[in-house]
Amino acid sequence: MVIRKASHAGSWYPSKKEVLIKDLESSFYDSEFGPGKLPKSLNAETRTIVGAVSPHAGYAFSGRCAAFTYLNLFKERIPDTVIVLGTDHVGYGGVALLGDGAWETPIGNLEIDIELSQKILETSDIIVDDSSAFTGFMEQEHNIEIQLPFIKYCSKDKDVKIVTIKIGGKKEYSMFEALANDIATSINALNKDVVIVASSDMSHKNVSSTEQLDQFKKIDHSVIDAFVEFDPKKTLLAASQTTVCGAQTITTLMLICKNLNCSSGKLLKYYTSTDVRGEYGYCVGYFSGILVK
Repeated sequence: MVIRKASHAGSWYPSKKEVLIKDLESSFYDSEFGPGKLPKSLNAETRTIVGAVSPHAGYAFSGRCAAFTYLNLFKERIPDTVIVLGTDHVGYGGVALLGDGAWETPIGNLEIDIELSQKILETSDIIVDDSSAFTGFMEQEHNIEIQLPFIKYCSKDKDVKIVTIKIGGKKEYSMFEALANDIATSINALNKDVVIVASSDMSHKNVSSTEQLDQFKKIDHSVIDAFVEFDPKKTLLAASQTTVCGAQTITTLMLICKNLNCSSGKLLKYYTSTDVRGEYGYCVGYFSGILVK
């Protein structure tokens, strides 16, 4: 069984269980950039919040934005399975999932939902089962891993499983439509409560003035506005004209959720690393948003 190691523990987020839990809780409790409260499930019978975007920088910068994502995604009920759509920064050109095994986190491993992963592989001619997309050299890729401690923490005592899908390289919109249809069809074939997370930061650019920061945020909001309008094609176009690193993950998320009867998007939180640091320099935008039935 493949165990994908927590390669970025100790750098992008804490490697010790107690310290990581404290860090996660600080992200939730923060009321300036975070939601100001810990996640709590209502144990509702039905789900309306189906998908979400979550950033993937180091927790000191993006953790409080991600806290909004998981607070809302786990609010109605704790899901059975979380599909994490990952982008690629290290040169993987295909679309792959990890068919079985688990991902390590300092607060406990998250096992792959084999039933759902196999259903996706049976349904899709696009997605392949390729552990090399996530292990070995590819362990340099951080964007899926960063999501997992939040999922494990919010799962509480429930054995929530995951399906991790890497969408590498630039693809055509029609491919995202086919990919989304395959994933939604697979979800609908099983009696499971499944939610989907798209891992993506927003723009990346040096800013040296208030005017440049305002322009930076305006560009990011062109993508966010299209997300809120729930227009996947417009979102992809806007994101492709920026340095947003997960244009394909956000677009695929929206198309999956459209197939799962979502009807609207909502902005939860947006800020930049410059806002966090309080000084100009290299700037990254962080966005949390949800898709709702």
